[in-house]
Amino acid sequence: MSQSEAIACLVAALAAYAIGATPFGYLAGKMRGVDIRQFGSGNIGATNVARVLGKPVGMPVFILDIFKGWLPVMLTRWILGARGIPSDWPAISAAVGTVLGHNYTFWLHFKGGKGIATSAGVMAALLPIPLAAAVSCWLVLFFATRYVAVASIGASLMVAVVPVAMHVWSDNGEPGLPLVGFALLLGLLAIWRHRSNIRRLVNGTEHRFVRKSSPDPTAP
Repeated sequence: MSQSEAIACLVAALAAYAIGATPFGYLAGKMRGVDIRQFGSGNIGATNVARVLGKPVGMPVFILDIFKGWLPVMLTRWILGARGIPSDWPAISAAVGTVLGHNYTFWLHFKGGKGIATSAGVMAALLPIPLAAAVSCWLVLFFATRYVAVASIGASLMVAVVPVAMHVWSDNGEPGLPLVGFALLLGLLAIWRHRSNIRRLVNGTEHRFVRKSSPDPTAP
């Protein structure tokens, strides 16, 4: 790796962290006069926002969390590509940075979300085929169990496993080992961030998705 590429990796990771650290779920709650961390699971991610404040609030948060994963990676590739600098490692650095920013945002004392939506945005930019497999897995598990956590953990496993399988069975070794390693890291990090959900699933106290007509977190 050249010096210019190494500097690009560092700059991309730091800039992406700053973008990923924007806590859209927390901000959406504050706009409604609610600290989302005090309700539901206490998580600032789109799932808890939708559970507490409803889909009309949760869906924009979900889209924005995806976008902030996709944007830094694509910007890194576009900027470096225009300058003739290899962008694979800087793009991966940006991907890691934005997910860590979401999961450990400095705005909230380094406590953030679980990174599923932001990871989906990153995967859309880097590994669209494994993303499609992960989304399919999520949908099947969610409608079978009605547990978002079960669906997210299953999707995270797909994120980790599918790139490995593609690399092993591909004639040209694509995706390359750096992307395979990144996907493994991303999938395992997402599962680690769900360890509290896993404990609740084992104890039978995990929240199951139910329809709410008019959620009001401030109601007594």
